[in-house]
Amino acid sequence: MRLVILLLFLFSHSYAIARIKIVQHGTTEYSIILSRDPSAIDSEAAFVLQKYIKKISGITLPVNQVSKNFKGGSIYIASAGHAEQIPFDINWQALEEDGFIIKTFGKNLLIAGGTDKGSLYGVYTFLEKYLDCRKFSPTVEVIPRRSTILLDSINDMQVPKIKFRDAYFYDPEYMAWHKLDNHADIFGMYVHTFRQFIPPEKYFEKHPEYFTMTKAGRIPDAQLCLTNPDVFNIVVNELKNKISLEPQKKYWSVSQNDTFSPCECDACRAIDSIEGSSSGSLLWFVNKIADEFPDYTISTLAYQYTRSAPKSIVPRKNVNIMLCSIECNRSKPLAIDPASASFRKDVNDWCAITDDIYMWDYVVQFRNLISPFPNLRVLQPNIQYFVANGIKSVFEQGSGKLMSEFKELRTYIIAKLLWDPYLNMDSLMNDFLTGYYGKAAPHIRKYINRMHDALEESGEDLQIYGYPLPSKKGYLSAENMDQYVEYFDDAEKSVNNNLELLKRVRSARLPLQFALIEQAKIYGTGERGCFFQDSTNKWRVKPIYADLLKLFVSRCKEFGYNAIEEMGTTPEKYYDVTEKYFENGIKNHLAAGKSIVMKNPPSPKYHNGDASALTNSLLGWEDYHMHWVGYEGQMMEGVIDLEKDQPIHKISTNFLQDIKSWIFLPLEVEYSISSDGQNYKTIALIKNVIPDKQAGAFIQSFNINLTQPENARYVKIRANNMNVCPAWHKGAGGLAWIFADEIVVE
Repeated sequence: MRLVILLLFLFSHSYAIARIKIVQHGTTEYSIILSRDPSAIDSEAAFVLQKYIKKISGITLPVNQVSKNFKGGSIYIASAGHAEQIPFDINWQALEEDGFIIKTFGKNLLIAGGTDKGSLYGVYTFLEKYLDCRKFSPTVEVIPRRSTILLDSINDMQVPKIKFRDAYFYDPEYMAWHKLDNHADIFGMYVHTFRQFIPPEKYFEKHPEYFTMTKAGRIPDAQLCLTNPDVFNIVVNELKNKISLEPQKKYWSVSQNDTFSPCECDACRAIDSIEGSSSGSLLWFVNKIADEFPDYTISTLAYQYTRSAPKSIVPRKNVNIMLCSIECNRSKPLAIDPASASFRKDVNDWCAITDDIYMWDYVVQFRNLISPFPNLRVLQPNIQYFVANGIKSVFEQGSGKLMSEFKELRTYIIAKLLWDPYLNMDSLMNDFLTGYYGKAAPHIRKYINRMHDALEESGEDLQIYGYPLPSKKGYLSAENMDQYVEYFDDAEKSVNNNLELLKRVRSARLPLQFALIEQAKIYGTGERGCFFQDSTNKWRVKPIYADLLKLFVSRCKEFGYNAIEEMGTTPEKYYDVTEKYFENGIKNHLAAGKSIVMKNPPSPKYHNGDASALTNSLLGWEDYHMHWVGYEGQMMEGVIDLEKDQPIHKISTNFLQDIKSWIFLPLEVEYSISSDGQNYKTIALIKNVIPDKQAGAFIQSFNINLTQPENARYVKIRANNMNVCPAWHKGAGGLAWIFADEIVVE
């Protein structure tokens, strides 16, 4: 009998706990209680909870400091070091910095956090997990309206495995809600800092020995000579000055510039040779710097040429290693992708010698921010891979302040996974899509699923500097593109009566429209090309693509897409460039469609090494990836067969200069003609007069106008390459490129 009574008591007691009535029918007896000495974060957490309880119920809960005489229920908010009067026994040490516990005690609720932002993160988790609030973007939140707020029993403790979580997003409330950090809060200098310490504009003329030595000599626009004692002294003094201005910042980066060409002087090369990597001389130098600043953490990069760990040098305790995955494929998880094997080795090697690794990962397509980029399925396994290797700081570089494909969705997913890498991805994505797109969610999900399925089936790679190239069976094949259009047509129809949801769907559609335009430029002619021949055989742009371009650019501006790519090309600039291509991108001439035989084949890296791009009527624009053929460190020579003798009045060839990509105009271009293919007559030798230092991507035409026409069947072109980058260039001594496009014969 006593057992029955005890069970009834426990049942009734647990039921009472399970129905905490924060607000009931528009009234409350609850207060938010802070300690007598609350932290700033605790006070902020109390304000946030008060604000959202009012949004939900219309009731403003009073915020009081702890008082024994208060009648009614209490919601206690406290953090480690600021909870002496809070009447609960908490293992504060277990909460670390950002961890928290949400727990019901009788009719009371406790939200307690660690030493940093735990109490605030606990409040946001309480709002989302137990009161069904959502914040899908800085401007889109879902707040349920209800006059009664009842709670079941709660005992929820969360401590993140990733201690520093940066999704490259800057809205303060969104970041706090989703428990994100900002590197600017802790870094006084943040990556690629050699130039800041020793700018070549100030030092190179008098002290070239401070800079990279290559086979071509010292070059300013690369790295520093890290074994030069003056370089060390200057960096130390400059760093002291910078720290004095922001002594509260813990991390200071001493790291390579965002280019290649490590120093190859005897002293630097000796260290790198012993260590088996250019990280050897870098870490040797950074360790020396760290010794001068024992109270700060000196951060450096394991990036591109320094990504591999040294064999014997070990980072000091106050040295942080930023390990970067910039080269890796994004179509398969890092842990299993054969193409990422070298990266996995580097992760293992660095983790073996330090536990202070800051993983710098990349999650958007930087070259074309507004382009389909189906990497959503690798986000979770990649973050799990970092956690499995004990990496506690992760920076997922998205598009920052710029818009990009599915930015809201991608950021939301990354934020959630950085806190808890083992969430159910399907549930997470469906929750976002339903809340953000409403009735259009199933159609958007079909689009996402099919694109990711198609990428996996194709086996194609996905690169962060890629393009929306068409392929026969890939995720951007003609068949798939048509299906994607149908999905978005259905999505728009489903929310046609809701202007706000319709705008979100149309914003999500922009990458597909961008891909359609870019593919039409690549196809050029045919069913999916942007050009057609009218009744007079004149090439014109198809109205559907002219209209799509206008619609795309206008909606980019409407929805806040201020740049098409990482370097800042605006929608207006994109319109001008594409409109110019629509007007001048195709040309009829005598060599159009004729065969061309090259002495040396073009590089297979561009246009598949297919020299027919030189005579296909389609002209390239200021982007070497489209319609251009390239030669690396070689001259270009080829012969066009016009199939019969014809009078020739003019020959011209476009060449590209883009020195940041190691592309230079040819030194000279020679044109020769022949009737028999054996005996050639030179009709022009055109010297380049454009300075090799002229920056920017631009096209230069090398042409000859004959005063009297010449009859010929064969036309030969020879373009001389400078072969290696000049001494002043960041790639000095490396192979130089020439890029050619249409050889126009008239």
